[in-house]
Amino acid sequence: MPAHPAMAPIERGSLLWRYASDLRSLMPGAAAGLMQLLHPGIGAGVAEHSAFFDAPFDRIYRSVPQIWATILEPDAVPRATGIRDLHRGIGGTDEHARRYHALEPETFWWAHATFTWEIFKAAELFHPRRLTADDHETLYAETVTWYSRYGVSMRPVPADYAAFQSKFWHVSAKVLELTPAAARALDIARHGSESISLMPMHTAVPAVLDKASKRVAERPMRFVTFGCLPSIVRERFDIPWSASDQMRFNAMTLAYRQGYRMMPMRLNHWTLRSTLRYIGSQTREHRYQPAA
Repeated sequence: MPAHPAMAPIERGSLLWRYASDLRSLMPGAAAGLMQLLHPGIGAGVAEHSAFFDAPFDRIYRSVPQIWATILEPDAVPRATGIRDLHRGIGGTDEHARRYHALEPETFWWAHATFTWEIFKAAELFHPRRLTADDHETLYAETVTWYSRYGVSMRPVPADYAAFQSKFWHVSAKVLELTPAAARALDIARHGSESISLMPMHTAVPAVLDKASKRVAERPMRFVTFGCLPSIVRERFDIPWSASDQMRFNAMTLAYRQGYRMMPMRLNHWTLRSTLRYIGSQTREHRYQPAA
C-alpha cells in the first residue's frame, strides 16, 4: 500500500467529472448531509455558527452548488480555497465541553469524505454501469485531487479506496454521535415539519400549496435518505428500516438505473446545472454560475 494517496487529474470526461456532472450525483446528498451532522465537530459548528435550527436546509442549499463547482468549473481551485477560508473562524466548545474547529484535519476530511462517499454511492445505486476495481481506484484518486484543491493537510486522507472504506466505516461505527443538530435533522426526516419548506422559496406561494408540496416531497425524500445511509449508521441511531423497505428501495434504484437510459445526457447535465444555479440563487447573493 502506498505511503501517500495517489492523485489523478480531474478533467472533462474523467470519472469524477462524469459522475459529478450527472443529476444522479445529488440523490444520496441528504444522507451525506446527515452523516456530516452526526460528526461531533461538524454538528457543533453547524449548531453554533449557522441558523440551522431556524432553517435546517439552508446549509445544504448554500454549500452544494459551491462544492460541486470545485469539481466542474475552470476556477475550481480558487473556489475550493474560498470554501476553506470561510471555515477559519468556525470553532468553539460543544455541549460536552469539547473543543472543536472546522479546519481540524480529521473534521474537515470527514466533511469531504461524505461527498466522496456520495459520488461512489450514486454510481453504485443509480447508474447501470458498474465500476470495476480499476475504476474504484481511479475515481478515488480523482477525489484525492479534489480534496487537495482546498489547500489543507492531506494527513487524514486514506491511501487507497480500500483504506477509505475502512476509515469511513470506523468513523461511522465509532466516532459519529447523535449531536443536537443531527437529532433535529432526524426528527424532521422522520416526522416532517409544518414550519419548514424543503426548498427556501421567496415567492408568494399560497400556504395550502406549500403545505401540500411538503407532504408530497417529504416521504420520498425520507425514503431515499434512509435507504442511502450505510447500514451501520441506521443501526447505531435507530433509524427505522425494514426488509420490506429494502426491497422497495432496491426496486426504486433499479427503476432509476433503467429509466435514466432514456434521458438524453445533455438534458441530464442541463438539469443538474440548472438545479445548482437555482439552489445557489436562493441562498447566495452571488449565484453559482456554470461556465458557458
